[in-house]
Amino acid sequence: MEPVSEDQSSDQLRRRALAGDGYAFGELIGPVLDPAFRLAMTMLKDRAAAEDAVQEAAFKAWRKLGRFRAGSDLRPWFLAIVANECRSTRRSRWWEITHFNGSISPPAKVQRDWAERIDLDAALDRLPKHHLLALTLYYHLDLPIDEVGRVLGCSPGAARVRVHRAVAALRPSLVTEAGR
Repeated sequence: MEPVSEDQSSDQLRRRALAGDGYAFGELIGPVLDPAFRLAMTMLKDRAAAEDAVQEAAFKAWRKLGRFRAGSDLRPWFLAIVANECRSTRRSRWWEITHFNGSISPPAKVQRDWAERIDLDAALDRLPKHHLLALTLYYHLDLPIDEVGRVLGCSPGAARVRVHRAVAALRPSLVTEAGR
């Protein structure tokens, strides 16, 4: 009896999931849930919203599993669904109401602390969302550039350019913060 390769195992799980086996779908999607949650947290910056987005993405993946090509890698396909779900969440009217981003100035001590160190979170918050997504996929989730391209819906070369542009957009914020 020859050993079953990971591709054969994934394909068998996919076929069983398509037949309605929820356990097989859970086995198939389980390994990508952690990167999906980290992506959602980076995009939404809210634990409950990130959990909801991943759950909704998993439901959509279950419904659209027939569109997933056999032999393809599940991770970029699922992360693209998660990213789209996060974008939809951010576009909703309730997101704008419940996540007020007004200009409330922090206390003086906090302002001094910010002036004394590099604040990567603040620099990342100022980045446009498409730059943040590219950086998150490549550096935070440690995806290879070809998978980054598949999640972003572009070629590996275009993904590399997007990551480079995101780093270039981030660099002046970090230099400004450090130079204070």
